[in-house]
Amino acid sequence: METTKKSAVSKVTTAGLLVALGIIYGDIGTSPLYVLKAIVGTRPVTEILVYGGVSCVFWTLVFQTTVKYIWLTLQADNHGEGGIFSLYALVNKYGKKLVIPTILGATTLLADGIITPPISVASAIEGLQIVVPSLQTVPIVIIILSVLFFAQRYGTQKIGSAFGPVMFVWFAMIFVMGALEISHYPDVLKALSPYYAYVLLTQYPQGFWLLGAVFLCTTGAEALYSDLGHCGKKNIRITWTYVKICLVTSYVGQAAWIMHSGGSFLNGRNPFFEMMPHWFLITGIIIATLATIIASQALITGSYTLINEAMNLNFWPRIAVHQPTKHKGQIYIPSVNNILWFGCILMILYFKSSTHMEAAYGFSITIAMLMTSLLLCYYLLYKKQVAWGWVILFMVVFGSIESSFFITNVAKIKERWMFLFFELFIFLTMYTWYYARKVNNRFTKFVEIKPYASLIKELRNDESIPLETSHLVYLTKANNPHEIEEKLMNSILSNRPKRAYYYWFLHINRVEEPYELTWSTLELADHMIKINVNVGFRVQMRSELYFKRIIRELTASKEFGLDAETNKICKYTNEHSFKFVVIEKYLSIENEFSFRDGILLKSYFFLKRLGLSDRSAFGLDKSDVLVEQIPLIYKQVKVENMQREEYAVHKNLVF
Repeated sequence: METTKKSAVSKVTTAGLLVALGIIYGDIGTSPLYVLKAIVGTRPVTEILVYGGVSCVFWTLVFQTTVKYIWLTLQADNHGEGGIFSLYALVNKYGKKLVIPTILGATTLLADGIITPPISVASAIEGLQIVVPSLQTVPIVIIILSVLFFAQRYGTQKIGSAFGPVMFVWFAMIFVMGALEISHYPDVLKALSPYYAYVLLTQYPQGFWLLGAVFLCTTGAEALYSDLGHCGKKNIRITWTYVKICLVTSYVGQAAWIMHSGGSFLNGRNPFFEMMPHWFLITGIIIATLATIIASQALITGSYTLINEAMNLNFWPRIAVHQPTKHKGQIYIPSVNNILWFGCILMILYFKSSTHMEAAYGFSITIAMLMTSLLLCYYLLYKKQVAWGWVILFMVVFGSIESSFFITNVAKIKERWMFLFFELFIFLTMYTWYYARKVNNRFTKFVEIKPYASLIKELRNDESIPLETSHLVYLTKANNPHEIEEKLMNSILSNRPKRAYYYWFLHINRVEEPYELTWSTLELADHMIKINVNVGFRVQMRSELYFKRIIRELTASKEFGLDAETNKICKYTNEHSFKFVVIEKYLSIENEFSFRDGILLKSYFFLKRLGLSDRSAFGLDKSDVLVEQIPLIYKQVKVENMQREEYAVHKNLVF
């Protein structure tokens, strides 16, 4: 299945190229709506400013997007899949501390999902103010975004087929608009010279700080890598050639219009719309709006995928994940959808215009790109075994570029301080969940199954104990083939012994291959079988379905003595009965903690209560599940200086 999927997306076809255009270029493809306007701003129009800005944009697209992402980063595919979690899965064994840059990168990518939709849609809708100067665009943007988020629960498979053609038309439109301006003023092409970028950054007053606006031209570059699995490396590289030509043509065309518009200042005008013929303006705005909606859709879908991967790699609490259509890989996460919608609406209400949002945009993505670069260094060094010298050169070149962008974007914090709370929440959730699980797992004791085999056999044959079920199933974390958790044996043998014909220990193993789904069995003792299921980190958890499918196959082949006519719960049915036992921990009050572990564990159990139960998280039906609660004893409180005294009778007490 995985091989078929990988080969399908790797083929270069017209459909594949259109899918790539529709999925991954929304963010970076709609940047001409606001980038040059942000660079010029309220500054006087000069050749150094305009040509220098275009030169910086061009060379940023060359180095940051083409060289780093299209050429280098796309090589780091995890069985055809991309994104920061896929990259982490490839390199995590080479450095324990790589968890932190991974969490930082994922946090800032999610944060981008809140600011990209409002700035993109607002930039397009504000073009209507050229036709109706007094038009209030904020309500229109809110309506468009609200409809978009509301529609997520129904899936986007049907309208998704139109994304590619719409984006093709969008890029063709910005190319034609730019080319027409260039044809009138061909001297503007000299702006592509790196000389103008150098002069802007070194000689123009505070020119270096304009990199914060320049960076907006490449904010969607991470999507090129994140959506690798949907489009394929070859399709992305081929379409990027077309997209880059269209983008550069649009930027240079806008520069030509600015230089020959006759004004010393932009005065709030957007050169993207100003250079359109008046008769085409409404059509252009409609196409731009559709493109920004597609860009927003890509960010929303990417956020769902990111959170789903985070859950499967134990970076995020278990939450409800729905599959609105039969299309493979299309998911909908209600809680994430609601948070993104609420954040986007707050953004547009607070900033009110794309111009104000430009001043706050870019900070998060610079961090995401820096974290990707760090993980990519480990990939090049250890997986590709690239020589140290080349890796150091990569670090110096792209570290310098991205650090420069980061420094200039730090100045934007004062415009987006409220946004930091959202990012802090995401980071702390991932950090807490990941490390608290590590602490929790330290106190899980594993035992060999062999010493318990005779007791289990005696229990199974003891008809004085009522039969619990024909198949008793426990979920186990034990990686060692012949071990299980001690708490599982206590559950079977202690207090109220659980008698069954078969005892199954189901081990779900999350693996680095994104879509792997394989299983194997091991007989621990008579009628005690361990099943190991390898599940890729992009596959949704369906433990009960996996188990019952495996039982059907084992019964059909009559392995382990399984037979459709034997070991039934009673004579009135041909079906075996199953019961899954889920053992949930709670934090015992008989604990004392170190400061860090205390905060981690208390936060972990708080988040656990907010998320899905283990039963729901593992895809188990209510009727088949027995939930048992056991305390987590981290470090038991010591009771000291407690002495026994002689019992004294108090006569005055009346009861």
